[in-house]
Amino acid sequence: MTYVKRLLSALVATVLWSTAQAQQVPQPRLPTVTLQAGMHNIVAEVARTPEQQQIGMMMRTQMAAHEGMLFVFDDVAPRCFWMRNTLLPLSIAFIDDDGTIANLADMKPRSEQSHCASRPVRYALEMNQGWFAKRAIGPGFKLRGPPFAK
Repeated sequence: MTYVKRLLSALVATVLWSTAQAQQVPQPRLPTVTLQAGMHNIVAEVARTPEQQQIGMMMRTQMAAHEGMLFVFDDVAPRCFWMRNTLLPLSIAFIDDDGTIANLADMKPRSEQSHCASRPVRYALEMNQGWFAKRAIGPGFKLRGPPFAK
């Protein structure tokens, strides 16, 4: 990577980090997609852009039981999430291209602890904490829906 590309990449990362630091209000609701987890439907807001992904669920005070946020990345890569400025306890599923859950993690509100995928993935799905466990959904379970129909 050239010096200019490295500099530009660092600048973008700094701007995104600053956005996360300054986040005082939730981002507006994002477009949604319906996913299926067995007999359960999930209405997931889709975070596609780096800014949407950086803000995620920050400053939100509630989320319906059947709702979540799906993070869609351009490539398969190692992924880690934290909960700075996130007020709700969440569970996260790291998901392969075909919809298979690689691993899950429970995340505490307002924590900077990293929660990482067990292998490189393209998707992550945040739900209210305990959503997956209450439905006996774990690693190896396959979600269905438009993002995974490739």
